[in-house]
Amino acid sequence: MKLLHTVALTGLLAAGPALAQSTWTLPTAYPETNFHTRNLKQFIEDVDTSTGGKLKITLHSGGALIKMPEIKRAVQTGQVQAGEIFLGTMANETPLYSFDSIPFMSAGHADAQKLWAAARPLVTARLDRQNLHVLYSVAWPAQGIYAKRELNAIGDFKGLKFRAPSPSTADFAKRLGAVPTVVQAADIPQAFLTGLVDAMMTSSTTGVDTQAWDYLSHFYSVPTMFPQNIVFVNKAAWNKLDEPTRKAVTEAAARAEARGWEMSAEENATNIGKLKENKLTVLDVPPALMTDFTRVGGEMAKDWLAKLTPEERAALEPVLKR
Repeated sequence: MKLLHTVALTGLLAAGPALAQSTWTLPTAYPETNFHTRNLKQFIEDVDTSTGGKLKITLHSGGALIKMPEIKRAVQTGQVQAGEIFLGTMANETPLYSFDSIPFMSAGHADAQKLWAAARPLVTARLDRQNLHVLYSVAWPAQGIYAKRELNAIGDFKGLKFRAPSPSTADFAKRLGAVPTVVQAADIPQAFLTGLVDAMMTSSTTGVDTQAWDYLSHFYSVPTMFPQNIVFVNKAAWNKLDEPTRKAVTEAAARAEARGWEMSAEENATNIGKLKENKLTVLDVPPALMTDFTRVGGEMAKDWLAKLTPEERAALEPVLKR
């Protein structure tokens, strides 16, 4: 009997690490080649190493498991434990979530990082109330404008079918006279090839990911804005982790955020080079059109600030470039 007890106890001790192991599923809408996805994969490897295998994260890329619009809800309800989304897709919930999507409020990545530093406590607190714990957020390279033809003046946008992945982009398109249309990243080539859209505002990265040269002719390289992706985890799943594991994940997330912002800055120059190599015409925005863009962006910023709470406005207005 004593021998059996010893054997049983030994078995339980051996099973201890396995019993303590947690497994998360993490969907993202972006392909394996996208720098956000590459950064996520490195984060997952970092978590595996730094937790000694106590937390395993399975990544599902390219919207294969859950499409972008459903990821947030899936994480909130515990259908999956974690997820990555384009932050601007939440902007209909509150103006706060548009902080990264107001055109011409950041001149570069340094400005965008200052804006995120100011917005982070506000965004984190709000998502916490929605059963979500923020891990990290990384900006896309500067958003430029792609089109099937040359665009020289604001009148060229009138009636143009314009892909709008967020409410802010849709508002910008409307103010230019274009017609906003929602198209997910994975569906961009088909949308252009079938005539559903004629133009879009997105990064050089998305242009390379979707091989924009196959269905478009022009890219206007202008830092309109630096929208962000955000990675979060279901609070119940987070709270189930022991304190050392949470600490290790938090530190891995901080490394992923710093690394991701560096990757984003490097991506832009590299990918603009790839667009040119594939015979896409890369241009600067004509001065007169740039004046109209800046005016519209200023109008949007004024309207947006008026919708924020006093606390949000006090935190964010000082770091906006205007």
